[in-house]
Amino acid sequence: MSVMDTALRESLKALRLSGMLETLDARLIQAQGGELGHLDFLQVLCQDEITRRETVAFQRRLQKAKFEQQVTLEEFDFAASPKLPAAQIRDLAALRWLHVGESVILFGPVGVGKTHVAQALGHLAVRQGANVRFTKISRVLAELAGGHADRTWDKRMRELIRPDVLILDDFAMRQLSAAQADDLYELVSERQGRSLIITSNRAPSDWYPLFPNPVVAESLLDRLINTSHQVIMNGPSYRPNKRPRNPAEKPQTL
Repeated sequence: MSVMDTALRESLKALRLSGMLETLDARLIQAQGGELGHLDFLQVLCQDEITRRETVAFQRRLQKAKFEQQVTLEEFDFAASPKLPAAQIRDLAALRWLHVGESVILFGPVGVGKTHVAQALGHLAVRQGANVRFTKISRVLAELAGGHADRTWDKRMRELIRPDVLILDDFAMRQLSAAQADDLYELVSERQGRSLIITSNRAPSDWYPLFPNPVVAESLLDRLINTSHQVIMNGPSYRPNKRPRNPAEKPQTL
């Protein structure tokens, strides 16, 4: 290694351009072989650094999203459930709803793939540079209740407001207490203009009786439902398709 090479590497380290540093040897070989001119060499090195930074940022956003599974829409088997609104779900994959601050509600029976699709839409949003967080609604309510107890409610609420997309899984599973309903009202109100993805086994019209105060229910749900794309997911359970098959198990015949 020449003195010039050493100095260049030290300069790249000082400038925190490790993407260039990681590919420098390969690019030098290309340049010495006549594949890259001077400007091409510099452009390719710059692109290497951009790619590295984008990859690091993507991995950081993916980690912060806290998905239960790393799943994508591309791997979802729509053929396993012909009743699912595949065209509507693929249209949501364009993320137009995210860019205008709208939300998505996925509802239907247990096991049809609601959580998979919710996380897959979240994964697409992460790929486009959005900050996403996935959580169960029960966890959100427990976090906020804990905040009331230790006086960190404001801080915990800010953490839920911050993401561009907040995915609330298993919404409206059971009756809410007055405190839980108030917390949800504050969360939805504070996230006005920021997208939610909600999965539920109940249709939105069946959520109202779960709130002890009809006024809170009407105010919260009217605001939420009227700014959401509602997707009815029906059909057989998707879970058997994801279950590992026993090698001794014979395929079923129709």
